[in-house]
Amino acid sequence: MKVMPTSIPDVLIIEPDVFGDERGFFLESWNAREFARNVDSDAQFVQDNHSRSRRGVLRGLHYQVRRPQGKLVRVGCGRVLDVAVDLRKSSPTFGRWVGTELSQHNHRQMWIPVGFAHGFLVLSESADFLYKSTDYYAPEHERCVIWNDPAIGIDWPLDIEPTLSAKDKAGLPLRDAEVFP
Repeated sequence: MKVMPTSIPDVLIIEPDVFGDERGFFLESWNAREFARNVDSDAQFVQDNHSRSRRGVLRGLHYQVRRPQGKLVRVGCGRVLDVAVDLRKSSPTFGRWVGTELSQHNHRQMWIPVGFAHGFLVLSESADFLYKSTDYYAPEHERCVIWNDPAIGIDWPLDIEPTLSAKDKAGLPLRDAEVFP
């Protein structure tokens, strides 16, 4: 696998080795030994998730204040803009975001460590979004920062009004959000 840094040092882009021919392709989407050696030796994944969304769906910016989750995310079918926002108050990159396109064609994954909010926008007609998390979903601890907070300034490539859940519409601006130390 190839690990590439982003403008926020703890968020990483991972490109697995892809072996293809006229029949299709093969890749290792997860290898504990390689992940520990190249990304995070402490991460222990406990849950796998799979969502399918249609074009224009924007999910996020989600995080859990207690039982926080690190996430290894990828797209099995379709393409999305995937975004992480640093919510660690003591971090020099607090309030900054980083994003990358994840797709069935580039096979990229993004590692989003504990302390970040996460969201994505579906760019294709639909997308299957898959991720591993380092802790279980705990709805009582889930929080949401509003997706379009001007203090964060995410450059979402929108050509239509995004489709949001009620929870995402009710997200808080960063200045009012519960964040990490």
